[in-house]
Parts: sequence; C-alpha cells; structure tokens
Amino acid sequence: MLFKQFYLGCLAHASYLIADDGEAAVVDPQRDVDQYLDEAAREKVRIKYVIETHLHADFVSGHRELADRSGAQIVIGAEAKAAFPHIAVRDGDTLRIGNVELRAIETPGHTPESICWLVTGSGGAAKLLTGDTLFIGDVGRPDLAGGRGYTPQMMASMMYDSLHTKLLALPDDVEVWPAHGAGSACGRNISREKSSTIGAQRRTNYALRPMSRDEFVALMTTDFPAAPKYFSRDAEINRRGARILAEITAAPLTAGRVREEINRGAVLLDVRDGAAFGTSHISGAINIGLGGEFASWCGTLLPAEAPIVISADSSEHANEAVMRLARVGIESAAGYITECEGLDQSSIPQITVEELRERKLPVLDVRRKGEYSNGHVPGAQHIPLDELPLREGEVKGSGAVAVICASGYRSSIASSLLQRDGIANVLNVVGGTSAWVRSGFSVATETRQT
Repeated sequence: MLFKQFYLGCLAHASYLIADDGEAAVVDPQRDVDQYLDEAAREKVRIKYVIETHLHADFVSGHRELADRSGAQIVIGAEAKAAFPHIAVRDGDTLRIGNVELRAIETPGHTPESICWLVTGSGGAAKLLTGDTLFIGDVGRPDLAGGRGYTPQMMASMMYDSLHTKLLALPDDVEVWPAHGAGSACGRNISREKSSTIGAQRRTNYALRPMSRDEFVALMTTDFPAAPKYFSRDAEINRRGARILAEITAAPLTAGRVREEINRGAVLLDVRDGAAFGTSHISGAINIGLGGEFASWCGTLLPAEAPIVISADSSEHANEAVMRLARVGIESAAGYITECEGLDQSSIPQITVEELRERKLPVLDVRRKGEYSNGHVPGAQHIPLDELPLREGEVKGSGAVAVICASGYRSSIASSLLQRDGIANVLNVVGGTSAWVRSGFSVATETRQT
C-alpha cells in the first residue's frame, strides 16, 4: 500500500493519498489538486474515490474539481446533505482500494457529518484518518455547526460519545492521521507532530483524559476564540462544491485603474514581506505577506465580496496570491500591480527591540491570548489581531505606538490596518517578542485586562 500525507503549512492542513493495486483514494484534498493527479500518474494508479471527512470550514476543498478531472466518485457523510453527486456513507460502510479496506466510523462532534476512516489490509498497523475529530494533542472544536441547529454543548456531547465509545475503543497501535496540525483554528492545542497513535493520544491528549460527560462539555465549550468569519462561508461552498480553480484569474492593472478600483471600494492587499512593505507601499494598503499564514489571515480580516487589488513584487507572486485567496473562498481579485509609480505612497518604520526598549514607546501586542499571558513586554496593551478591526478605538497612545507580535509578521498586518484607518502613528517591531526574549529583556506574565 502507498500512503502519502500532503501538508500545506499555510493552512496547517493535511490531505492524503492511499493507493493499492492500481487504485487510489484522496482524502480531504486542498483546492488546487494538481499534486494529487501528478502523484497518481507517477504511481500509475487511478483515483477511484475522493473522500471528505466532513464539510471543512477553514478552507475550500477541491473535491469537485479532482473528481471531474480524475473520474473519481466523491464520498462524504450522509449528514452533510451535499448538493453535488456523491456516495453518502454511514457508520460501518466500507470502500475498497485494491486489497485495502476503508471503513467509515461516524464521529459527530466537530460537525454533525464527521467521519473517521479506518484503513486496514496493508499488513502493518491500521491507520485512522481522523479529519477534525481527533488531532495530535487535541480534538476538534464543537462550535462550528450553530447554523445547522446545534449548540456547542450539543456537539461537545456528541464528541464525547464519538471519542469514548468509538475511537478510544480501538487498539493502541492504530495510527492517527488528522486533517490539521499546529496553527489551525479548528483546535486550540494542536501539536506540531503530524501523526501519532491511539495509545499515545490516550496517554497525552488533554481532551482524552478520564472525565465525565459534563466535565468534557464544559472543557470544550470554554475559552475558545470566536471562529473566523469565513468559516461558515467556506463550509457552505464545500457543501455545494467549489468552481474550477482555473476560472479564477487576475490581470495586471495600471496605476489609473488601481485608483478607479479603490474609489469603487476595492481593498488594496500588499502581499510582500513586512520589511519591503515598511520601506514603501501604496497608501491605504493592508500588508498580509505570502511568507506567513497568508490565506487564513486574509479569510479572517478581508471582506468576502469586496474587490481586491493585489500589490506584489512580481506577477508570479500576484498569481500565487490569487490562488491562495481562493483556498479560503475569496474569489474577488480585480487585478494586480507590481509597481507603485503614479500612486501615493507611505511607509512604516521598522524598529529593533533594542530601539523599543530605549525609546520607551507605548506597545500594542497583537498575539493570541495564551501567547500574551505566557510573556509580554511589560506594560504592553493586548488586542489580538483577529479582534483588532473592531477594537481599533481602544489603541492607547496619542503619538507613536510600537506594534509587536511573536516575529513581526502579524504586527506588520496590524500596523498596516492602523495606518490605513488613521488610528495611530505606528512602528513595527522587527523580530517581535522572540527577539525581545533572546535579548534578555524582562517580560511580564500576568494577564492584563483590555
């Protein structure tokens, strides 16, 4: 049996290809599907099934395009009520790939239709494709199905049963292969490891320790950050099936056309790194660099339907941005520009942690709550980046404000938002709190109220 994991770091997303005796299945594909077709061609196998463990909320899946291009059938849980041709499966249903059997295990909790797949017949330990039900070090959040009539408490109770009566009943040597890794918003404590075993998770996963149903429900419905606003939109796109990726394109624009688009309400998105953006950028641009968690931050911070003008250093990077925006369901790119001439320009000073300490500037920390609590620049105000657009009026300091995150990536995004909206005279801290700690400067660990 061939078993291959494909990992997309930008979205902390894992997908899989399983093949045996000339047949293959792809599980939880990302939107751009060429890599699966290329791998199948190299291995001389035919993709027979495209399997979805659930209706993904954090990215748009390529299941329809992959099925159309390969001739495969799409397989998804019956509770998904999918609006495209598919095989609807229930608990205990099986598929065969050559001599390998895939058995469906219904595991509602993250979503009502969640299915885990037990892969056997390869001669080694069984493999469990857990989707977003069981992660390494965590389990799926239960608050993403509210639009379908379920409360988080109802879903958490279902999750308790799925884990304790089904997954934890499996042998300890069963391998666990989830759909997400560290950084995904579908959990809160996901490990950086890409796989594990049932036994290891039984011993180490905080959500699997012995506890009552009521304790589990309380644990899983407390202190979750709000789900990113694009999640419900992407889940619905996946229920219908996304259009072909090749249909989503953007063309180069002149400076005059860029001004026209901005006057019509377009968002100007600069996808260069923070240093280049800080040196010079088109006034009013938001900086979300391709080098970080680009797609998820775009989905979180950008309006879904507004036209987007991309500012990049090359047409290749502009087209990459278009594709990566489409991965989270943003398909409104109006075009791109690679030069700033003829347009008003601004800059954002980039300062080191040594300069920050010397100048004693007000500091805005835009990391997540847990990151801030574990150590921050003494006196720093805390507003998480995903909350900043609605809380800009709380930013303290009538003069300059130094914006900091862990490395400088999120703080560059935050600085660009604040500058665009005229909230503050901002400076971006290069290297972030990581550089602050490496320099031996003191940190505070108390949680401040904001």
